[in-house]
Amino acid sequence: MNDQIDVLDDDELLSEGAEAEVGEGDAETDAELEQEQNQAEETTAFTGDSTGDVTQIYLNEIGHSPLLTPDEERSLARRVVQGDFEARQKMIEHNLRLVVNIAKHYINRGMTLLDLIEEGNIGLMHALEKFDPERGFRFSTYATWWIRQSIERSIMNQSRTIRLPVHVIKELNVYLRAQRHLEARMGQEPTVEDIASLLGKDVEEVRRVMNLNERVASLDAPLDIDPMLTIGESIPDDQHEGPETLLQNAEIERYVREWLKQLSDKQRMVVERRYGLNGYEICTLEDLAASLSLTRERVRQIQIEALEQLRRILRRYGVSRDVVF
Repeated sequence: MNDQIDVLDDDELLSEGAEAEVGEGDAETDAELEQEQNQAEETTAFTGDSTGDVTQIYLNEIGHSPLLTPDEERSLARRVVQGDFEARQKMIEHNLRLVVNIAKHYINRGMTLLDLIEEGNIGLMHALEKFDPERGFRFSTYATWWIRQSIERSIMNQSRTIRLPVHVIKELNVYLRAQRHLEARMGQEPTVEDIASLLGKDVEEVRRVMNLNERVASLDAPLDIDPMLTIGESIPDDQHEGPETLLQNAEIERYVREWLKQLSDKQRMVVERRYGLNGYEICTLEDLAASLSLTRERVRQIQIEALEQLRRILRRYGVSRDVVF
């Protein structure tokens, strides 16, 4: 188990990783490279026999582009560095079979083969932008790193309902692997402290990243306590009142109308308009004073008297004022 998290997120780190891999693997012969890229032709077995299949058509088209010799590759790469668009297109076209060969290893990972190839082609183009022909590396070996990175990043993004930055997903995966390792060794679920100790990481940082691990459930999934009821059906609708609330409100309104009848006409009028009862809109003291041809202070006094009278009525019924107003 590694005790450090290797998160390759920016282009400089990726480029260094690509060159390191090239340094170890560039000794393979041209014959081996030819054999590796020729395996891409076998991928047609994954696409069916239909001549109208888009993937099949694509594979047939790129199959006509032969491998470049080391001298041809070096010459084209130098022209690419100088900004030659035609050389760039030729370098890409002659390495498309390499992308297919790599992409087929990621089938059944949540993406179609054609989507995998498209993501791999993005990595291929990125590799061409970073490739330095004067370093002595074969482009096909150098590009393999970038193609894999592009495909793997896309798979990680596509496989999650809630998208996270790629470097966060990688870090989370390291913690989850450590969790599984400890669980198998300890026979029980490890704590965040156990995971942090194993990896030599800060406990709070591990806890923060682990909390990002999503748990997605379908709203149509049945509840454990009542299989006849789904999760979606058990979630309250805050936008609409339920039948119990509507019934309760109707009952309260009926009582309020009875209690208001015990006030004087002027008191009832002030309370109804100040609190928007019995179909009236809520009015300010100024508006109500103007409509009743009274002063603002007089309306306020009537309101105080009416509310005090209502409090006495509510106390007789054992009801709190907060329930109504």
